[in-house]
Amino acid sequence: MSLGSSVPSSSSLSSSLLDAHGWDAGWAETFAPYAAQGLLPGRVVRVDRGQCDVATPEGIVRADTAFVTPHDPLRVVCTGDWAAVDPEGVSDPRYVRTLLPRRTAFARSTSSQRSEGQILAANVDHAVITVSLAVELDLGRIERFLALAWESGAQPTIVLSKADLVPDPVGLSYLVQDVETVAPGVQVVPLSSETGEGLDVLSAVIAGGTTVLLGVSGAGKSTLANALVGTDVMTVQAARDVDGKGRHTTTTRNLFVLPGGGVLIDTPGLRGVGLWDAETGVGQVFAEIEELAGDCRFHDCAHESEPGCAVAAAIEDGSLPVRRLESYRKLLRENQRIVAKTDARLRSEILKDWKRKGAEGRAAMEAKRGRVR
Repeated sequence: MSLGSSVPSSSSLSSSLLDAHGWDAGWAETFAPYAAQGLLPGRVVRVDRGQCDVATPEGIVRADTAFVTPHDPLRVVCTGDWAAVDPEGVSDPRYVRTLLPRRTAFARSTSSQRSEGQILAANVDHAVITVSLAVELDLGRIERFLALAWESGAQPTIVLSKADLVPDPVGLSYLVQDVETVAPGVQVVPLSSETGEGLDVLSAVIAGGTTVLLGVSGAGKSTLANALVGTDVMTVQAARDVDGKGRHTTTTRNLFVLPGGGVLIDTPGLRGVGLWDAETGVGQVFAEIEELAGDCRFHDCAHESEPGCAVAAAIEDGSLPVRRLESYRKLLRENQRIVAKTDARLRSEILKDWKRKGAEGRAAMEAKRGRVR
């Protein structure tokens, strides 16, 4: 499909607007075949109702997504995508003709009975998990967010927002330590958008890349987005005092250019954080358990009652908290169920494993009854 020769060549496609949104030599090389067709490169900054806003060399343009609306919900146009769009005057409305292959993708499973995957943000370098200190820490939820972040290919960072509500430095340090115990290899930043505490630290961490803000409603993401961007780009609503929850201030995913370099994607508060094929991410969150499992006597140890289980020994001597192992098992089971819904071979293996364990349980019961007689 040729759309004319009046469009700039691939060597001149880069512009200050594209550069500000993360355009680099790698994207330019990937886009070259589409440049030869006369299409414009652009980054999707917002998607709503079958259309999207795209930052292009011609400025921010509105484009229809009808040409790239696949049956797979993980391949729909998403904020953060790089796309090939019609140049000015070719069609009305303009269309997104194709998406460039994503470098990373942040996805979760939906809360529907179909448990489909849902893409939340594309081509992300940093995933900032925002946790409010206005309510009691939910370590299990943090682990869940971390698993999705690691699986996406992004580097997670945890922000403990509303740190001004914990004026005691010692108490705040204990909260940071609690989170660090469930987040190996992850920086934890106590931050207050009100006082500015921690903003310089976070800005330095995310400078020069694409960052997505994640968290539940009321975590303070929109306030944090305003502080990072340096202007009130997002409306802010107060969280309820009783449980710290808020209404969805953000209803779409929006991409903003940061004054210090890089871009920021703000997302709606997530009520449900379902895993989506995140076994590798779960393994990274619970790296100490996976390391211990390597020392178990049996390679398929379930860490329950098997002899020579290094994980059980760590539970026994107190070096591994029981809550941590239970959370690990829960996330692995959930992820296995999700994957099995789309993998017939895995469903068959799970069924065989259930039958084997059932037979072993019945045999053990019969042996026990024989000894009693």
